[in-house]
Formats: sequence, structure tokens, C-alpha cells
Amino acid sequence: MAKDKKTNANENTDISKSKAKREERRKEIAKDKRNRMISRIISIAILVVIAGVILFFAGKSIYLAAIRTTPNSDMSAGLTADGKIDGVNVLDSLTLADYENITITDEDISTDDQVQQDIDELLEEYPEIDYNVSLEVADGDQVNIDYIGTIDGEEFEGGNSNNAGYDLTIGSGSFIDDFEQQLIGSHPGDDVTVEVTFPDDYDDEAVAGKDAVFAVSINGIYKTPAFSDAFLEKNGLATDEIRTVDDYRAYIAKNYYEDNLRNFLSSYIVENSTVNSYPKNYVKIMKATTKANDEAMANYYSQMFASSGMQASTNVWEFTGDEDEFAYEKSLNERANDSVKEAMVYQAIFEKAGLTIDMEAVKAEMNETNGDETYADSMVESYGEGYLAQSEMHDVVLDYLVDLYKDPDMMPDDETESDAEAAEAETITETTPETEATTETTSETETVSETETTSETETTSETETTSEAEASAE
Repeated sequence: MAKDKKTNANENTDISKSKAKREERRKEIAKDKRNRMISRIISIAILVVIAGVILFFAGKSIYLAAIRTTPNSDMSAGLTADGKIDGVNVLDSLTLADYENITITDEDISTDDQVQQDIDELLEEYPEIDYNVSLEVADGDQVNIDYIGTIDGEEFEGGNSNNAGYDLTIGSGSFIDDFEQQLIGSHPGDDVTVEVTFPDDYDDEAVAGKDAVFAVSINGIYKTPAFSDAFLEKNGLATDEIRTVDDYRAYIAKNYYEDNLRNFLSSYIVENSTVNSYPKNYVKIMKATTKANDEAMANYYSQMFASSGMQASTNVWEFTGDEDEFAYEKSLNERANDSVKEAMVYQAIFEKAGLTIDMEAVKAEMNETNGDETYADSMVESYGEGYLAQSEMHDVVLDYLVDLYKDPDMMPDDETESDAEAAEAETITETTPETEATTETTSETETVSETETTSETETTSETETTSEAEASAE
């Protein structure tokens, strides 16, 4: 009996183990099915993504092909021979600014900043050497120095300025090693010992890689002069009409006044007009001609950069600074609309004000100005009659508006302008101003073969020396 119970127990254990194995197997099969299902879902998802990407790029290419502008270099396309937009009544297509009642403030056309910038630039062209011993050489200063260079206690050929005076800008890198930096903090009248080492690959093998000592004399420091009546007189800038700094400021202001007035009026009439209906055909043409111009400019600069060993833009939107072709086409559309609006505004004022153009007289003036009887014809061949007439319309409208709003007292006087320009031209051609000497010095610290320097010394002289104390800033 006991034996039978033991047998039954063993059988029950075997059944339990078998059942457990079957259950484990069932779970493994179920897990395998789930894994296969997940893999299938992932594969389908990947295929869907890939298909989506393919469709996206295919769609993008199709869309780009649909919106891509074809360039057109015919600048007169869409224009009549007299420069008007063909088939468009511009007065009905926009709400025109009230160009006859524009309020202009002094601030709108101020010339103050331009006048001051011109004066500052003028003063920089006429630096004056200052011998005041209290001045201190700083980085960026232009100084006048003399020097004697030695290697192992012996002077070397070309290492002496021979008291000719040499103009050096501190920090320019014109001289080798830290020659310039060692002069910082010194004063006019100081003698400074400068220790440098010539580069190992220096052009002159006799000094290449060697240590040198320069005895440098600081003659003076150039300073920007004060703007005064005396300054104008000293530098030949005074004329019969321009004797004082106030005269000069007024003259410069007149030169900028008309330009500022024209720019203000040009912006005002466009910004304060509203296009009610854009001529779609002319916008399309404007996009095409604008793109043709972009491509022409891009090709020009690409060739120029390539000739200089520089990397050029590979396409037109890189040249214009757009992110991609989509962005370029969007920008192109905006620029075309702006150009069309401007053309419509100018044409509307031209027509409303009853202005006219004599293109034959315009062409004759073009030929005379350029000293070529065929110049106007060549312009017509390049740009077409319509484009030239439209450009002239632009100028005629602005001339008309300037006449409406100009202050006669602020308009430049032709005689005064000519006198001032002649005086300036005469001054530029002078090579040896009072108390200044022009020195051409080639030295061992310079790889450039010739350097022109201007030095104010006790006597006026021109000296050409060969020196080994200069180095190329390159």
C-alpha cells in the first residue's frame, strides 16, 4: 500500500514538472510572438518615416520647381517705351501719399553727423607732430623715430635711419619681433634701447636668426590737430569763399543737404503710399529681372574671389545671405513687391503732377557727360528704352519734389563748390607741406620693398634710404 502511494506521488510530481515546462514553453512562444509583432510594427513605422521623408523631399522638389523664378535680364520687360508699367493704371491701383503737403523737420534732414564725420576724417589726414616731452607713446600712436641697429656691437648694413626720421604706427606690426611694443611708455626726446631677434626665415641671411640691439630716439608723436581757421589756412583748404571753420561747416552741410532731402522725400512718398492691387504680371517680371541681377552679381564676385584664392558662394541664395532656396524665393518676392510699389508711386506722381521727359535731350546729355557719342545707344542696347525712361522718371519726380520743399539758402553754390574742390585737389598734389619731410625707407625689419613716410622735421627734405630696421606687417 505504501509502495502504491509513493508511486502515485512520483507520478504527480512528473505531471507537475511537465505542466510547468509546457507553461514555460507557452510563455516563451507568447513572448516570441510579442517580439515579432513589435519588430514588425517598428519596421512598418520606419518604412512609413522613410516614405514620408522621400515624399517630403519629392514634394519639396516639386514645389520648388513650381515656384522657382526663371531669371530674365531684359530690364525693360513689362514697360512701355516711355518707362511706364504696361497696361496698368497706377493711379487707380494705389492710394498715393499727399506729396504736396509733407511736413519736414530739421531732424529729418539733419547734416550735423555727416559734417562732423567729414571734419574728423579731414583732421586725420593732416596729423601734426608734437614734441611735448610730457606726451607718452601708446599703442596705436603714430610716432617719428630715428634708430641705429647693431649686431654683436657692430652696425649692420641698412640698420640706420641716418637721422632722416621714420614714421611708425605702434601696433602695426611693421617692425620685427616686439620692437614697437618696447617703445610704449616712452616720451618725445627719450632714447630707448630696443632688443629684438630677427626671424630665422628672414630674407637677409646675414641677419636672419640673430639678436640685434637698436638705439632708438623718439622724435615726436603725431596728434590730430584742432579744427581752426589757422588749420584751414595752413593746409591750403581756405578759399575766397571759405575762410573760417564756420564757412567750411556751412559748405559741407550744403553738400549733404540736397542728398538728405532727396532721400527723405524718396522714402516718405513710398512709405506713405498704399498699393491696393499689385500688377501680378509686372511683379513676376520684376522677380525675374531681380534674380538675373542677383546671379550676375554672384558670378562677378565668385570670379573675383576665385582669382584671389578665396571660396566663393556656390549658389545665388548664399550670395544674398538667405538660408536656402525657399528663403531666397520668399525674399525675392518681397523685394519684387517693394520695387513694383516704388515704380508705381513714382509713375503716379509723374502722371498726377503732369511732368514730362525729353529722352532725346537726356541721351544727348548722357553722351556729353561720358564723352562718347554712342554711350546712350549702348545703354539702350543693354537696358532698353523703357528702363532708361523709368530711371529718368524717377529723377524727374525727385527733382520736382526737391523744388517744392528745398531751402534755397541750403542748396550748394556751384562756384563755391568748384573753388573748394579745386583747393582740395591742389592740396592733395602737394608733396612737401611746410615743416614736413617725405621719407621712403626700406629696412631689414620690413619685407615690403618701399615705404612712404611723412615726417615733420626742422628742415623739409625728401630722403630715400635702404634700411634693415623695418619689417613687413604681413
